Amino acid sequence: MKILVTGAAGFIGYHLAERLLQRGDEVVGIDNLNSYYDVTLKEARLARLAPREGFRFKRLDFADRDGMAALFARERFARVVHLGAQAGVRYSLSNPNAYVDSNLVGFMNILEGCRHSEVEHLVYASSSSVYGANSTMPFSVAQGVDHPVSLYAATKKANELMAHTYSHLYRLPTTGLRFFTVYGPWGRPDMAYFSFTRDILAGRTIDVYNHGQMRRDFTYIDDIVEGVMRTTDRPAAVNREWSSANPDPRSSLAPYRVYNIGNSEPVELLEMISTLERHLGRTANVRLLPMQPGDVLATFADVSDLERDVGFRPGTPLTTGLGRFATWYREYYQV
Repeated sequence: MKILVTGAAGFIGYHLAERLLQRGDEVVGIDNLNSYYDVTLKEARLARLAPREGFRFKRLDFADRDGMAALFARERFARVVHLGAQAGVRYSLSNPNAYVDSNLVGFMNILEGCRHSEVEHLVYASSSSVYGANSTMPFSVAQGVDHPVSLYAATKKANELMAHTYSHLYRLPTTGLRFFTVYGPWGRPDMAYFSFTRDILAGRTIDVYNHGQMRRDFTYIDDIVEGVMRTTDRPAAVNREWSSANPDPRSSLAPYRVYNIGNSEPVELLEMISTLERHLGRTANVRLLPMQPGDVLATFADVSDLERDVGFRPGTPLTTGLGRFATWYREYYQV
């Protein structure tokens, strides 16, 4: 198949493109290579993809309406995996317009492109952040998610609503994937495990919010990619048992689905730091600080729907994944 992967220079996009190419798909990757984090890392990911047969890259911002319309008209993609976005919760506090441009305007352009070129299936990245003020654990896609606590989370919830509208109006199959704290080799430098590694190796103090008592459902990159691959291969279908009298938010009479992809094993930040210390052979200098605006206390994925529908459940232990990340980090940065 010819598949569009947005955010192809990003962490998840790069790994997904590799997997799709390995099985023989044709991959067109787009990315605007913005400076939200180190552009050289994005370029290094692309450099590994560039020689691969079946891969083409175009530098393009999916907020560019005309550029995206031309791309869809020219390429006629079979399926689209939309992973590009303006990421980060804390950054949204100081740069809200970046999230509107990328996550709302850009997503609209993706939907329009899929609609007009009759794409078979749109899979897009949502986020565990949509659960916001919810406190019932584990987080289930059967729960309502109407109380986001950051603009980033609000844009991801908006994406799910926009996707449903297009599934309803134009019968476009859409599947939203709520990722839970993705980590691993070639990861994002703005993520805590990555910045902690950098500062621990440099002997700098690390800031740990909510006094280290936050819990995160860390999910290894290979598990995320496996979940994306399986859902991409299974276009969303209508749920004929869906009832407007008792609406189920995870499905619809339209070809629409939402899934969690998480490890289902929340870990306290201090335990994650301890695991990193063992793999790095260094002791962290920790500064405990209060909770930050926009953060949530805990994340914990119920993946029963994913397991039932596509036969997959993430399960890479944190110590295994962080060990692989630490090895990659030392090799890539030569430290």
